[in-house]
Amino acid sequence: MTGLALMFPGQGSQAVGMGCDLCAAEPLMQQTYAEASRDLDFDLEQLCRTGTADQLGRTDVTQPALLAHSVGVFRILRRDGLRFRAAFGHSVGEYAALVATGALDFADALHLVQRRGQEMLRAAEASPGGMAAVIGLGDDAVEELCAASDGVWPANYNSPGQVVVSGTKAALDDLAAKATAAGAKRVIPLAVSGAFHSPLVASAVAPLRVELERTPWHTPDPAFFSPSSVAFETGGFVDLLARQLVSPVRFTQAVNALYSAGYDAFLEVGPGSVLSGLVKRIVPEATVARAGDAETIAALREDRRYWEGS
Repeated sequence: MTGLALMFPGQGSQAVGMGCDLCAAEPLMQQTYAEASRDLDFDLEQLCRTGTADQLGRTDVTQPALLAHSVGVFRILRRDGLRFRAAFGHSVGEYAALVATGALDFADALHLVQRRGQEMLRAAEASPGGMAAVIGLGDDAVEELCAASDGVWPANYNSPGQVVVSGTKAALDDLAAKATAAGAKRVIPLAVSGAFHSPLVASAVAPLRVELERTPWHTPDPAFFSPSSVAFETGGFVDLLARQLVSPVRFTQAVNALYSAGYDAFLEVGPGSVLSGLVKRIVPEATVARAGDAETIAALREDRRYWEGS
């Protein structure tokens, strides 16, 4: 293993309660959730334990919950001696990556992602829409279909043959029919509350930018890589994260760029295994692991390649 890149998920509302299981066994996870509950306007741990699916599925709850879970697991791994060279994240996972690289304080990140979720909900209510995964077509084909349609845009380049699009309901229905006719295996509507990473949520940009401009930023160390710009970034985070709201997540391109730059191992930190599965499709030769619960953390501890002094 030459270079390890940490990756932080930006989806998985069904898994936001998983961190609560770690709280009983890991003081750092309990501390992280306590910090989050203090800085938010609700008891995050209690909500993750007892909240309904509708409550946990609200993006203004899901986003800070994902952040707290990911940062808590990261803290456990760092305490145990994890060594890594870079970090990146998918959508809101970029905020966890910024925390991991020291560019953003955890308390500030919590405030930002909660506000991000609130503004995304408002924008989605003002300009209704949705998202759908197009399976089985190349990036170029999906881009051409979007360019030929009004009201739909590429939103997530997840892996070869899997591109998520955002748009109005009518535009998504039209694109689904055209994509199927063009040879797509499936077009799967996603259970989301808006057309995220598209111009339909542009009204969220200005209020989020105000909060980003008030936030202290630091130079990342280790390196921070952004799937929004597909580049290593050392500053300019206000513009980057404001644009991110209405720009596609170029996860496929990010993984390819990092692998080409010598990062041959990827560790997913946080709930679920979505990103790990995507990386296996993008660069099958890479080493891929995940850490998000007691079982996967214990398994990772057995592989000494990831730890200081190994």
